[in-house]
Amino acid sequence: MSSLREARRDPAVEPFLRIEGVTKRYGAVAALEGVDLSIWRGEFFALLGGSGSGKSTLLRCLAGLIQPDGGRILLDGQDMAGVPAHERPVNMMFQSYALFPHLDVARNIGFGLKQEGAPKALVRERVGEMLALVRMEGFANRRPHELSGGQRARVALARALAKRPKLLLLDEPLSALDKNLRESMQFELQRIQETTGTTFVIVTHDQEEAMTMATRLAVMDRGALVQVGTPAEVYEFPNSRFTADFLGTANIFEGVIETVTPDGARIASKELDLDILAEGEPPKPQGSRAFVAIRPERMRIARATPDDGPAANRAVGRVRDIAYAGNVFLYHVVLEGNAGKEIRVTQPVLRRITERPVDWEDRVVVTWDRHAALVLPE
Repeated sequence: MSSLREARRDPAVEPFLRIEGVTKRYGAVAALEGVDLSIWRGEFFALLGGSGSGKSTLLRCLAGLIQPDGGRILLDGQDMAGVPAHERPVNMMFQSYALFPHLDVARNIGFGLKQEGAPKALVRERVGEMLALVRMEGFANRRPHELSGGQRARVALARALAKRPKLLLLDEPLSALDKNLRESMQFELQRIQETTGTTFVIVTHDQEEAMTMATRLAVMDRGALVQVGTPAEVYEFPNSRFTADFLGTANIFEGVIETVTPDGARIASKELDLDILAEGEPPKPQGSRAFVAIRPERMRIARATPDDGPAANRAVGRVRDIAYAGNVFLYHVVLEGNAGKEIRVTQPVLRRITERPVDWEDRVVVTWDRHAALVLPE
């Protein structure tokens, strides 16, 4: 991890994968709009976005399955323009896994090598290596229908890695698995990527999946990159309302930057009918219209007393909805005197309880610290 960070900081180190101004249009619709992106050797990189964001189109351009209308893709210094998919040092693990039902596990894994005319001894050796890598040594003679979903995913991954590609592309590879198995496979993919050192690029709409596995990620929207960074950078310091609300959950409030001091900023919010204190220098000058993001898990909630009223970083409202997820409570609170403005608050469940600390229709006070409030650049 540290070597990757150093490589990204060193201007003398060339990115392993360079995407320069890549565009792709379907009629009047821009699937990709001038995408520029650098990925370093050995990264586990995630393309994250909703349906129609362009992430799958970009992945297929990298694979050679789609030809971009403009721009360049350079892999390990080689321009991929005109290089057909089967000649690229790239392989893909598909969402459906696309295993051959009539072939056993060993022959599925070795299929690509056999098609290229690799010697039988090499195929056997590589298949053995891949079975060990994905921890399926005892399953070589099984057919796909005899495997669980997680086992089929491992076989598909082993087949994709058998040819030792320079770049492995993963298209929503875990979407068909149940929650517990998906979480287990996320750590398996991390382990295998670190073991092989292969550069992985994964497409997913699952935010937790991207944040768990990726060394860096790119949030995409309408064919463009919205923000690129480590999961922590993008989550903690979103550069726009879109990113703040897309990656995780955020309460976003509008206001005007009233004062700026060495301690931070005071934002007057008519929307909340209170002032928000935010830590750090805001990205906009005093007097500017601004949006402030506060994560629900950074807020506190308690039953209100008669003396509780709006103050800086303190709002009063009534609980409309409650969701219990085992490890957290999620509260939807409708604020007093703000035309039904709603905020979301999550609280961890730290001990076994049978009664909720806050119940439906309770009048509550919601508070947060100044470091929880982030003034967004856009």
